[in-house]
Amino acid sequence: MANLNVNISGLSMKNPVMTASGTFGYGLEFADLRPPDSLGALIPKGTTLNPREGNPPPRMAETASGMLNCVGLQNKGVDYFCSNIYPNIAHIDTNIIVNVSGSSPDDYAECARRIAALQHIPAIELNISCPNVRQGGMAFGVTTQGASQVVKAVRDVYPKTLIVKLSPNVTNIADIAMAVQDAGADAVSLINTLLGMSIDINRRQSRLSIGTGGLSGPAIKPVALRCVWQVAHAVSIPVVGLGGITTAEDAIEFIMAGASAIQVGTANFLDPAASLHIAQGIDRWLDDHHIDSIADIVGVVN
Repeated sequence: MANLNVNISGLSMKNPVMTASGTFGYGLEFADLRPPDSLGALIPKGTTLNPREGNPPPRMAETASGMLNCVGLQNKGVDYFCSNIYPNIAHIDTNIIVNVSGSSPDDYAECARRIAALQHIPAIELNISCPNVRQGGMAFGVTTQGASQVVKAVRDVYPKTLIVKLSPNVTNIADIAMAVQDAGADAVSLINTLLGMSIDINRRQSRLSIGTGGLSGPAIKPVALRCVWQVAHAVSIPVVGLGGITTAEDAIEFIMAGASAIQVGTANFLDPAASLHIAQGIDRWLDDHHIDSIADIVGVVN
């Protein structure tokens, strides 16, 4: 077997496959279908300082080769996570990375500070790229100044591994990546969803309650792959790639483009074991091509 171990700025993982936030619940929901500790990391649904109801329904719509969502970061807040969710997932033998979002830099920082106290949470993924909320989220991730402001606020209070999730809905994603690196990010993950829309022509209305939503799934893979390649050539910190990954071959493309690890998102809705199959497929591909370590193919495409 090939060596699948990867290291994301001090975060050691048994393989390069993670689950993308918002697509895998808190991990326990899938425990009967596949072992939750079989992957490099699990990223639960997004957590905010205060509870959020999210957007009204309808919040999801199927599209060609993908889906739109405008869930809006529905969650019960960080205190609920710490007291009710964390005790049930702390024992899982893999990395649990909490996805953190907020409405202001202070919100982000306070949420991260409370999570930092949790012994078995070694990292957070800072979401500055959600397109489905009216305050915060993507508003911070579309300018270098906004992105830097949030990352600096969190870096001041958060001592563990800090991954920043980037938006593709920008002019130059490499500029944003360099800004968050300079502000103290340990790694970046990309891409979050592309802003999209779908219209029901019989009702003459959008299929989503707020009009637009985030497009994910195989349809966005070429865009995501391009973004990962650009960012990997612009920064010196590790890059985590995501966007339309459904097979091991997809994942290997992202790794060759410069990603040290990958996340599986929408594919989890089609097959709850998709992430495990992808990890196993990467291992087989490396063996078939007589490659000893996953590290040997990271960023081989110039």
